[in-house]
Amino acid sequence: MTRLPVPSSLALVLTFVLSGFAVAANPKLAHDLDTSNSNARVNVIVKVKAGANERALNRMKGRGATHLSRLDLIDAHLMNVKASDLENLANDEDIEFIAPDRQVTHTAYAGGPDYGWMVTEGLTSTYGTLAYDGTGIGIAMLDTGTDGWADLNNSSSVSRVVYKKDFTGANKPEDLHGHGSMVAGILAGNGYHSNRSNGTYWIRGYAPNANILNLKVLSNTGVGSDSYVIAAITQAISLKSTYNIRVMNISLGRPIASSYATDPLCLAVKQAWDAGIVVVVAAGNSGRDNSKGTNGYGTVTSPGNSPYVITVGAYNTSATLPTGDDKMTSYSSKGPTNIDHIAKPDLVAPGNRVLSILNAKSYLDATYPNNLVPMTAYTSSTSTSDTSYFQLSGTSFAAPAVAGAAALLIQKTPGLTPDQVKARLLKTATRLPTVTTSAVDAVTKVQYLTQNDLFTVGAGLLNVPAALASTDLLTGSAVSPTAVYNASANNVTLQFPTGSGVVWGTGVVWGTGVVWGTGVVWGTGVVWGTNVVGSTGVVWGTGVVWGTGSDAIEAETVSINGED
Repeated sequence: MTRLPVPSSLALVLTFVLSGFAVAANPKLAHDLDTSNSNARVNVIVKVKAGANERALNRMKGRGATHLSRLDLIDAHLMNVKASDLENLANDEDIEFIAPDRQVTHTAYAGGPDYGWMVTEGLTSTYGTLAYDGTGIGIAMLDTGTDGWADLNNSSSVSRVVYKKDFTGANKPEDLHGHGSMVAGILAGNGYHSNRSNGTYWIRGYAPNANILNLKVLSNTGVGSDSYVIAAITQAISLKSTYNIRVMNISLGRPIASSYATDPLCLAVKQAWDAGIVVVVAAGNSGRDNSKGTNGYGTVTSPGNSPYVITVGAYNTSATLPTGDDKMTSYSSKGPTNIDHIAKPDLVAPGNRVLSILNAKSYLDATYPNNLVPMTAYTSSTSTSDTSYFQLSGTSFAAPAVAGAAALLIQKTPGLTPDQVKARLLKTATRLPTVTTSAVDAVTKVQYLTQNDLFTVGAGLLNVPAALASTDLLTGSAVSPTAVYNASANNVTLQFPTGSGVVWGTGVVWGTGVVWGTGVVWGTGVVWGTNVVGSTGVVWGTGVVWGTGSDAIEAETVSINGED
C-alpha cells in the first residue's frame, strides 16, 4: 500500500472567490451571504448578544428588517432583510453575526437491486426478545416526517410515534418523501411485516420499542433550512421531560460555512447536548468528492462538525453476516472538518443497502421502483409483491443505528450523560485495520479506493453488544479532538480540550497502545505522520481542509448508489 507524506508546502490560507456572489467584508456577515443584488430581500439568522434580544430586535425592525420568528435557543432571530441593509444591521453593537438561513438536505441516496442487512449484523441474528429494546426512551427524529406504520406500533397496536409537528410550514407531518419512514424504521421498527413464521430475519430497528417524536424539518422533496432545524431542536428540548427524550437523530446536513463556534446549527445541537440529549448526526455522502483535490477528506457536513455530537459514517456489511467481507463505503464523508479541523466521523455503522420501512405513496417509491424489497429477500415465500420495505444507502441510515444503540444504553443505565454514552460507544467500537479497500458503484461500475484511517472510520465500527456490556463511566468531556498540523514535523496530532486529557489521553477510553496501525496512535501521539497519510493521492490538497472558511466543500447533489 502506497503511503504518501503530508505536503511540505501546505497552504494554510486559501484565497477563494465565490462565483456569482458579492461577498461582504464585514466580519459579522457570513461569507456566503448573497449581496450581489442590493434590492433583493434575503432571509437571515441574526445572532445577538445575550440579554440584548429585544433591544436588537427593535432596532432591526426600525431599519427595515421584517421579523419572521424567534430562535431564542441560540439568542437569534430569523429576519427578512434587504441585501443593501445587511451592512448597516451588522454594524449594530448588539449583533454578533448574520448568516443566511441555509438550506439543508437529507443524506440518503438510491441503492442497487441487492439486499443488505439491517439490524442483524452487530446486534442480533435470531428471533427473540432483546434484553434491551428502547422501552421508555423517546427519540426525537428530525427528518421528512413519518406515519403510523404497524412496524412503529407497540404490542397493543398503539403507535409509538407519540408526537408529531411539521416545522416546514406545510402543516403536514406525514412522510410524503419516504426518507423519514426509513430512518424511523432503523431507529425503532419492530419488524411487524417481516416477522413471519417462514422468515429468514426481521427487518427491525435497533431500539424496536422506543418512542419516536416526529419533528418534520424537511419538505416532501427532502429540503429544509437551518431555521426549521433550530425550531425543532428547541421543541425537543422543551418536550424532553414529557416524553423522556434522551436521543436525537439528525440525518441531514449542509456544507460547513463557518466555525462550529458560530454555526447556527452547531450552536443549537450543543444546547440539546447540554440539556441531556444524545445528538447523533449523519456525516454526509461526499467521500468521493475530489473537486478540491482532497480525495474526499474535509467533506463532513454541518452539524456533524460539532465536536460535541456523535457523527456517523456509513459502513458496508456486503449483505452478509460474516464480517470478513465488510468494508468502508467510498461515499461516506471524511474529516477532519473544514475550518475547525475536528477529527470526524466519530465512528461508523452499517449504512449501505439498508432495508427499512417503505411509504408506498412517497417520492422515493415513485422515483426508485427498483429499490422495492421483494418478500423473497426476507422470507421463504415465492411471492415478489410487497409494499412494506425499501432499500437505500447513505450515512442517513448509519446515524439511526447509532441513535438506536444510544437508546439501548440509556434504557440499561438511565443515569448516563450524553458524554458517557458517546465515550462508551467510541471505546467499544470494533477497531478497523488500516487497510485500503475498493468499492464499485452499483450502477456506474466506477471503482473507488478508501483507506481505513482516523478521518474515515473514526473510532471504528459500532458494536452494540460490547457497548451494552461496558460499565465505564466517563468523568470528563467526550468532545471530539482537533487535528493539528505541524509544518516543521510534517505530521498531524490530536489536540484535546483543556481538562479532558485524563479521559482521552491516558488510555481510559482509547487505550495506551497503537490503535490505528503502525505509526498511528490515538491519544497522545502522531495520528497522521509522514508514513501514514493515504493511499490515493495528496490528502490535504491545496489547503482547503486547512483553509480559513471561505471555501466550503459543497454537499453532494448527485445520486450516489449502493456499492458492490
